[in-house]
Amino acid sequence: MTTATGSMPTGSMSIGSMPTESMLTESVPAESARTVGIFGAGKSGTAIARRALAAGYTVRITTSGPAERTALVAGILTLGAVPVDAQHLADGTDLVVLAVPLRAWRDLPLARLAGRVVVDVMNYWPPVDGILPEFETDRPSSEIVRDGLPPDARLVKTLNHIDYHDIEDLARPAGSPDRVALAVAGDDADAVALVSQFVDDLGFDAVPAGGLAASAALQPGSPIFGANLGRADLIATLDGIGRATA
Repeated sequence: MTTATGSMPTGSMSIGSMPTESMLTESVPAESARTVGIFGAGKSGTAIARRALAAGYTVRITTSGPAERTALVAGILTLGAVPVDAQHLADGTDLVVLAVPLRAWRDLPLARLAGRVVVDVMNYWPPVDGILPEFETDRPSSEIVRDGLPPDARLVKTLNHIDYHDIEDLARPAGSPDRVALAVAGDDADAVALVSQFVDDLGFDAVPAGGLAASAALQPGSPIFGANLGRADLIATLDGIGRATA
């Protein structure tokens, strides 16, 4: 199983048949289309962008290169997304998604994320990132990322424990019996609610997983990582992790 930031084990669960085009485009955000900005045009970032576009979101996206390169990538991989430079990605967005290799996150214009709801989909992969001393700790990686953001940025962890191609292949309308669930962890209730709605709009059930201190349950090596569980199984597995670490 491969993500934008490395390899992960494939879950053993088989999830139904492939979705049809109509199944992938029926969900429209309530009231009016919202705006999401995505740092990273790799495999995970572009998969999230395509699902968000299908769900009616306005999507802004940037790569690590110049705006011209972002425009080229967007024109091929995320048709309909608005290519912007990194310094202006967060302008006017409701959500900002961090979908870059973890080794590169401090190169982002983090000060521009002040006041934003930020979605962390990054994982620490030493074979890909190299050894990053700040992440060689028992603390969840999202707590460290949160500490590097402006104080009023609100970080939420999700979309990191599913393979990038499953973001598209396993998306289902709400109520589908084979709908996959994704854990959502964060310290701010309003931010978690906003991101949970985003996850639902992408085609997945959102399951609260506690604060960022509990987000280790979403990281590589966790029983839910790559498992593609339904809601009931995800809740039960998260409960089991909580009891084991209590």
